[in-house]
Amino acid sequence: MDSKSVCREKTMIKFVNAKINLGLNIVGRREDGYHNLETVFFPVGIESGMPQQPEPFDDILEVNLDRNRATGCRFQIMGRKVDCEPENNLVVKATTLFVRSYFDKVGIDDSLGLFNINLDKHLPSGAGLGGGSADASFALMALNEILDEPFSERELLRMSQKLGADCPFFILNTPCFAEGTGEILSPVDIDLKGKWLLITKPDIFISTKEAFQGISPKRPDFDLRYLSYLPLEEWNGRVINDFEASIFPRYPQLAAVKEELYAFGAVYASMSGSGSSIYGIFNSEETAKAARDRQQTTYDGVWLFRL
Repeated sequence: MDSKSVCREKTMIKFVNAKINLGLNIVGRREDGYHNLETVFFPVGIESGMPQQPEPFDDILEVNLDRNRATGCRFQIMGRKVDCEPENNLVVKATTLFVRSYFDKVGIDDSLGLFNINLDKHLPSGAGLGGGSADASFALMALNEILDEPFSERELLRMSQKLGADCPFFILNTPCFAEGTGEILSPVDIDLKGKWLLITKPDIFISTKEAFQGISPKRPDFDLRYLSYLPLEEWNGRVINDFEASIFPRYPQLAAVKEELYAFGAVYASMSGSGSSIYGIFNSEETAKAARDRQQTTYDGVWLFRL
């Protein structure tokens, strides 16, 4: 059990972190209509809520199993508003998939019990931070721990692929080079310890469909497999998010945030995923906090972390 899980009898509490993309290249269009991509997923907010990172950022997922009730799921969401009916939330879909897979694996017909699930949302939606995918994957892991781990990590990875392209990453929750639609993962050694990360989320929502409009797949000039060998000071101009080329002209405010982060001393800045959050990586606490203070005068969604 990881250090951010708490188990009380048949209750599990998970602190659900996010991710950023270190580069994102759209390299080809698939026959099924999806796109092949290459990116490095990097987990962020893992220590959110702890004394060293007291600012709230992570979602809080509480799962309780009531053995005295018929098998099912009772789901409640609070905190940040999510533009999705509760029954369509990925946490509910993850629970349904898990229960079905559990009965297929164990081969019993008796009642499993009622899963009472509460989700307190802090991670923003439509931000490119993977909040919904993370909720789903952490739900799978919480359910698995409550039932004494009937599924291996490999089985959870396969299960999570059915929920979304970003979901398998959160099962591993370690820096990974991703390819395919994001489901083919290879852990990588990206060391950003001691750096400062500032995330700014303007009040802009970008759907996945909108993000892919205007995208022209191509091979990147820099292969992200070798990102760990490239000094952070050389990322600017070489580590590219392809979505910026099509999204920034439509939302110049996002380009302005990125430029402002560089103006305040970011060593590297980029949009995460398909947006709309923009992040900057800083060498010093002083410059990072100055940038945060400036961003907070304009935007409500601003978070600062020590990596």
